[in-house]
Amino acid sequence: MEKFLSKTRHQDFYFPHLSGFVTPSGEVFVTDPLKLILKRTMDLTISLGLVFFVVWWLFPIIALGIKLSSPGPVIFTQKRNGKDNKVFHCYKFRTMANLKEKTFKQAVLNDPRVTIFGKFLRKTSLDELPQIFNVILGDMSLIGPRPHALPMNVHFSKEITNYQFRHNVKPGITGLAQAKGYRGEINDFFDIEHRVRLDHFYIRNWSMLLDLKIIFWTIQSFVTSSKKAY
Repeated sequence: MEKFLSKTRHQDFYFPHLSGFVTPSGEVFVTDPLKLILKRTMDLTISLGLVFFVVWWLFPIIALGIKLSSPGPVIFTQKRNGKDNKVFHCYKFRTMANLKEKTFKQAVLNDPRVTIFGKFLRKTSLDELPQIFNVILGDMSLIGPRPHALPMNVHFSKEITNYQFRHNVKPGITGLAQAKGYRGEINDFFDIEHRVRLDHFYIRNWSMLLDLKIIFWTIQSFVTSSKKAY
């Protein structure tokens, strides 16, 4: 992974005994239990609805397409950092040839590892659909900062001041950054820096209305632009 140009940013401070966050200006962002209950209720309601109406018939079709395109498992699991930086297994439909690579390498444009059917899954973001079960299990939320693979997480935390602030909420299947077009390959420092800024904005300004807007913006983004989905 290429070295990114570091930038200095103001630090936010996390105090567990306050159950929230304190900025240098003294502003406190306290976790509201009621908001967490509302968010979890929305996660379960939408996720279970998708399982009941969509997943039961769509999963077998996708599984068949994956099996016909290349040998190997249908589901790909990868360790990622979640809330409080705890590691969990993130589920995805396998989109690459079943190569036993020892080192992590993010997908790039025209990546030869991606299968023909895998290109379709990545283009439509259907490869992320199994993360519905991560949401049901409580590892993820429908909306939140996208979780990164462990090597990327370590690298970015060294390059971006207060990068770890994004791990004080559950990661999401989609987030504000993805809804605004920041998805797919990370090419340079400014690409990840803009994503982190939007993640931090989301954490500080969360509301049910914002989550609903992000769902709408995400769908709109998929329909109008898929240049970075590869």
